[in-house]
Amino acid sequence: MDQLLALRVFVRIAESGAFSKAADAMNIPRPTVTKLVQDLERHLGTRLLQRTTRRVSVTPEGAAYYERATRLIADLQEMDEQAAQSRAQARGRLRVDIGSVLANMILIPALPAFRARHPELHIDLGVSDRPVDLIGEGVDCVIRGGELADNSLVARRIADLDWVTCASPLYLKARGVPRHPSELAARTPQDGDRVPGHAIVGYFSSLTGKAFPLEFHRGDEHLQVAGQAVVAVNESTAHLSALLSGAGLGQAFKFMVRPHVDEGRLRTVLDDWTRPRHPLHVVYPASRHLSAKLRLFVDWVAEVFAPFDDRR
Repeated sequence: MDQLLALRVFVRIAESGAFSKAADAMNIPRPTVTKLVQDLERHLGTRLLQRTTRRVSVTPEGAAYYERATRLIADLQEMDEQAAQSRAQARGRLRVDIGSVLANMILIPALPAFRARHPELHIDLGVSDRPVDLIGEGVDCVIRGGELADNSLVARRIADLDWVTCASPLYLKARGVPRHPSELAARTPQDGDRVPGHAIVGYFSSLTGKAFPLEFHRGDEHLQVAGQAVVAVNESTAHLSALLSGAGLGQAFKFMVRPHVDEGRLRTVLDDWTRPRHPLHVVYPASRHLSAKLRLFVDWVAEVFAPFDDRR
């Protein structure tokens, strides 16, 4: 039995909750994964995993063994990297996940310079706005915005992004320029004549399907406007495309809108109203040792996103 490989397989199963996910993430045949675990349990004389039809969970003995195994694997990895001086000559492969507009407008344009500095370090880039299961999907780190709800993850804050409210000049010419956020939603003034609101280009969560309202802050005033979402998407590049097409009015990050404002394809409105900045983090699992190559990548990502940090 290859005990080190069996340890790595056991750790991945314990983290992902499935033999199949461990096999896919490690590119090992599923029967081999099963045999390695069986051999390891036979060698130890105890059951480490409890199998059910829906999920695999660790036994009390398995939980204790998992803690020691993760520390051992991390120590071995650090020993290997120090011996090979992998921080100076990074090599291997990293699986990174990032939102669409962040990838297309910030990270991907900077990647050639990174590859020139570290030609033996390869990046597998997953691009989407959907939430990612770092452990189950074998992802080394993600770059994501918003507040973090999972305390088991380690996060490094790399930027805070400002929002703007905007629409195409063609749309504003047809529907008018709003002077107050209350004009975005349909309303009935005192004279009784119903006034239609603005067409909203909305954004909804790919996880829950729930639409995010527009937010407006000015002094002590705080408003949320749902409005009539004529178009709603769950992907940031598509959201920008919908705004550029003239479909309606919406809120987007200032950095992604600025080039189109400068060239006259978009126009900002309600500029005296703000929305709380959007925190941006690079996130990785706390249970996963921060390898030299991942540390190198995280430090580089912080450099790349620094010019877009509106806290400056």
